[in-house]
Amino acid sequence: MKRIISIFVFALVALVTFQSEARRVPGEKVGVQFDALTYDFGNAAEDGAPVVHEFKYTNTGTGALTLLSARPSCGCTQPKYSRKPLRPGESATIKITFMPKGWKGEVDKDVRLRFKNAAGKSEEITVRLTGVVIPAN
Repeated sequence: MKRIISIFVFALVALVTFQSEARRVPGEKVGVQFDALTYDFGNAAEDGAPVVHEFKYTNTGTGALTLLSARPSCGCTQPKYSRKPLRPGESATIKITFMPKGWKGEVDKDVRLRFKNAAGKSEEITVRLTGVVIPAN
């Protein structure tokens, strides 16, 4: 009987843990909040200017927050950001530039951002650029 109760308790704890992880908001673990995680740039010409967007984020935690790294999904997408720690309540931006040359049709480019807070917790958050590249004639 003890074994059945132990298995039941273990299953219940696993279920509750899984559900709470599934509902977690990106950035909640380290205390960062983004205005938006996705930017749809609409249409861009393949031979046109680069697509540039700045994602704004805010430190919602109680200690310093640092953006440690930004890894783009390919070389056509370049992030630019400050590594300066943000104090609680401060905001910053990460500038993402997408070069459409060589791309045609729908695109979905992401950049994985690694944050770390003062308590030593880290979290990876993905921001995304989407749109359509119109081929050059």
